[in-house]
Amino acid sequence: MRIGSRVAAAIAFYTCLPVPPTWALEFQGVARLAPYIGLLIGGLLGALDLGLQAIAMPVLTRSALIVVTWTAVTGGLHLDGAMDTADGLAVLDPERRLEVMADSRSGAFGVMAAIALVLLKTAALNDLEGDRWLALMAAAGWGRWGQLVAIARYPYLKPTGKGAFHKQAIRSLWEAVPSLFLLFSLSGLQVLLNPAHWPVALGMATGGIAIAWLTGTWFNHKLGGHTGDTYGATVEWTEAGLLCLLAGL
Repeated sequence: MRIGSRVAAAIAFYTCLPVPPTWALEFQGVARLAPYIGLLIGGLLGALDLGLQAIAMPVLTRSALIVVTWTAVTGGLHLDGAMDTADGLAVLDPERRLEVMADSRSGAFGVMAAIALVLLKTAALNDLEGDRWLALMAAAGWGRWGQLVAIARYPYLKPTGKGAFHKQAIRSLWEAVPSLFLLFSLSGLQVLLNPAHWPVALGMATGGIAIAWLTGTWFNHKLGGHTGDTYGATVEWTEAGLLCLLAGL
């Protein structure tokens, strides 16, 4: 029952998917489940993509619809964090960055970051010709694995905030190991489906772990730690980066 409560809480926290109001929700430690929720989101997007393909939707329009749905399913949670992070990093005075990031108003750099992320994801998806559902699952899963690593590895910069309770519950990188093996299995599935695509499968695994890890590391380098906003930014930039890598492969 407790596991079910945490799964329901993770769905309610990370997505806008409906959760029956009678279900008990236990939010403590939901970040452990974030990569699994990413796989769920990617799977739903992949199913939508296949449905749109079946009705002969043009690939560019299909890709744009997938990216818009992606944002809608998450309620813009991570994109909002990426925008706030961009606004904060644009400030030259390091002492004011957290103050700017806490401001709910979006600045020019935040808007530019959102546009860049949407364009990169849409263009990369448009260039992916096969196994798009698998790419969507990988991007959404690895993005949230990067968030989990950032929570475990780096200090949280504020005494309170929307990400503070994650840090209180997750303090070891061992928390990220089970989902790491599950994400690696996506590359194994790629090889099983088409052995000739082993370079793509290898790139998905190595690129996923590298981009996820380095993105969180870069934000830590710039700010000296993380906030709820940078957790979201880690998700978004990992997703976009991995999709671009897979399109290139």
